[in-house]
Amino acid sequence: MPSPFPGMNPYLERAAVWSDFHARFIPQAADALAGQVAPRYFVKVGEHVYLHERSADERKPLGRPDVSVHPAGDAAARGVAVATSSPAPSAVFIPDPVDEVRVPFLEVRDRTDRQVVTVVELVSPANKTTGADRDQYWNKVRTVLKTGASLVEIDLLRGGPRLPWRDMPACDYYALVSRYPTRPRVDFWPIALRDPLPVIPVPLSPGDPEASLDLQSLVHRIYDAGYFSLFLYDGPPEPALRPDDAAWAAGLLTTPAGG
Repeated sequence: MPSPFPGMNPYLERAAVWSDFHARFIPQAADALAGQVAPRYFVKVGEHVYLHERSADERKPLGRPDVSVHPAGDAAARGVAVATSSPAPSAVFIPDPVDEVRVPFLEVRDRTDRQVVTVVELVSPANKTTGADRDQYWNKVRTVLKTGASLVEIDLLRGGPRLPWRDMPACDYYALVSRYPTRPRVDFWPIALRDPLPVIPVPLSPGDPEASLDLQSLVHRIYDAGYFSLFLYDGPPEPALRPDDAAWAAGLLTTPAGG
């Protein structure tokens, strides 16, 4: 059964759920695009890697002795059985004192020369939260915008500050498409919580028909395939919904199937 929400399901934004949803979204989107862009193009999954250095206090030992070994002494001489043990292990530490956050994205590449034609990004919390990860992501976006590649960016997270696109209208979610030939103009789809998610174009090289991504179908498919209904509603949405939206959402969750 698909998600009970007509558009984005706000419960999928919960921190305990989002990384799973994101990890499922990217390969599903890749599969949806691959047949549309072949044979001239192919779709490749890439990863942003964000490194977070840990403090010395967080570098925990991987092993420690759990058996105390004492000389047998007089006990052995008296014929008393004495437990023996291998020498106690030394403590070792994780080699790299960093945590890695990996965020997948898509590239559409020309099959002939392997050049990137379009980049497709599903925005993650790491991309939005103010700090080094956001800066790294935005620098990558600006680099793409200086090349001959198009950009598709999808933000299905209400939380966190928006990325610094100019003249962005108020909305809960959005999708945007920056086509290489029409920059600096960017097509923008503002999406409210109660709106169905749109079908958005995925540009290819100038002159070739564009592919498309049906975002609503993707969300419903992922919701079903991941059996999210079994555990998704054990906590409130994050961030919290506005009171009127919370009442609306509660009504959707208590409506019987087919009602």
